[in-house]
This record gives sequence, structure tokens and C-alpha cells, in this order.
Amino acid sequence: MIVDLFAGPGGLDHGAELAGVPSVGIEWDANAVATRVAAGLATVHGDVRRYGPADFPDATVLAGGPPCQTFTVAGGGAGRAALADVLHAVRRMGARKPVDPALLGDERTGLVLEPLRWALEAADADRPFEAIVLEQVQQARLVWQAYAQVLASVGYSVATGVLRTEQYGLPQTRRRAVLVARLGGPVALPEPSRRPYRQGVAQDAGDARLAPWRSMADALPDRGQFTMISNYGTGGDPKNRGRRHSTEPAFTVTGKISRNRIIDPAGRELPRFTHAEAGALQGFPAD
Repeated sequence: MIVDLFAGPGGLDHGAELAGVPSVGIEWDANAVATRVAAGLATVHGDVRRYGPADFPDATVLAGGPPCQTFTVAGGGAGRAALADVLHAVRRMGARKPVDPALLGDERTGLVLEPLRWALEAADADRPFEAIVLEQVQQARLVWQAYAQVLASVGYSVATGVLRTEQYGLPQTRRRAVLVARLGGPVALPEPSRRPYRQGVAQDAGDARLAPWRSMADALPDRGQFTMISNYGTGGDPKNRGRRHSTEPAFTVTGKISRNRIIDPAGRELPRFTHAEAGALQGFPAD
């Protein structure tokens, strides 16, 4: 069974359930919890910091995606500014020395240490998780590399890297720093099944051994042709709004997706993405 920290609305857990692996997610946001409950996913509505592996004795896999807002380039950057302190905290935790997350500034930054606390508590209780799966924005990859050294010291094989979601079937471009670890054998990141998206390169071009990436039109066939105008500026210029045609993958979907404009081929405004459409671009079922 998987215990999923910062479980959100249940993307990871839904995939696990489809693969026949039961899960339970811990999530504090009421809206995300409501989505999970409607989807039939086992959920604890609470704060990850108030729980530990002893509360979930049947869990053999630890998963989690700590809040990314302070690490992402789209956010304020408090996590990136505190990166040296975060790495120092990881090393202290590996040495079983006390760490005060409050010293890292923004409360969300300190939450990136929670999966390590869980992993070490389980290992020190002689009930280690068999596998660990973690993800964060790519700016946090150094945190996972620091994790890897600590986890290796308690017997895990660990692999880290940055994966591109369009190479795994998602109709959007999103890069995520991923850590996978396991006891008792080698571990590796999953090989991509689809080609990487390149602006201006046709969907059917590239490595013939890999399937094409999926477009917004593939996920939203009833929308017809349209252009998505990003809410975020590119190249650091807030006025330079990127554009993607419906025959391309979406920009990274965030909680602010409703701010992305949608226009038809004549440049006329169209209704913006609904919650269901945003979910489809994230890989969620249509319902």
C-alpha cells in the first residue's frame, strides 16, 4: 500500500489504483479532499506534519509531492533563496541532528523535508518503506540529490533526474524533478514512451521508436481548433505571452489555468478551460 503525502486531488493515487496498488493520501486542502472523496480515494484530511509512518503500519511505499510554490520560477523564489539552508537541513537530518523548519522562512519551504522525516523514522524503527517515489519542480533537483545520499546511507538504491511529462503521455509540457528509491535491488527512472515536444517540430517527427507526444486536441477533441495564450510571460518579459495551438501540448497547467486566454483561428475570445478540461490536460478522467 502507498501512503501519499501532500496527496492533492489524487493524480498519483488514481494511477496507483488503476495499477492495482491501494493507496491512502494525506491532504489538508478541503477542495482537493472533496475531489479525492468523490473519486473514491482513501483520504486523511489533515496536516502531513501531524502524522508519521507509525500511523500507517500497512504502507510499504512512501510517495509525495511537497508544495512547490517557493521553488518554482513562477513563484516568489523563497525556496530557491533558502536552497543552501535546505540542503544543510537534509544533511543534519541524515546525521540525526535536530532541524527547525521555521528557520527556512516560508512555511511551505520546510515541507520539502517531510518525506525524509517519514523515511528516516520508518528506517530507524526497523520498518523501512520498500520503495519511495517523490516529485517536485525541477528547481528542487538538488534537494533530491541530497536526499539520495541520506537514503543510500540507510540501504536504499536511489535514482534522481528531471522528467518531461509529455514523454509519458500527458498533453502538456511540464518538467519535474523525480526521486525513486527502493530496498533490496537496483532502481532506475522510467524510460519515456513518447517523443519530447519541440516547438516547430511536427508531432509525427523524431525518434520512430517512440510514440508521438499528445496534443491538447487529442485530449479535448470537442474544442475544435484554438490557440492557448499563456498567463505567464516568457523570457522574463511579462508582456511576452507564449502561444500554443491546439495541435500542440498545453503549457504547464497550474491553479491559475483559468487566466490563460483561449482564442479561435480568427482571434476571437473563446470560453476559457473548464475544471474538467483542465483535469483532462492533467491526465485526470473526464468525470
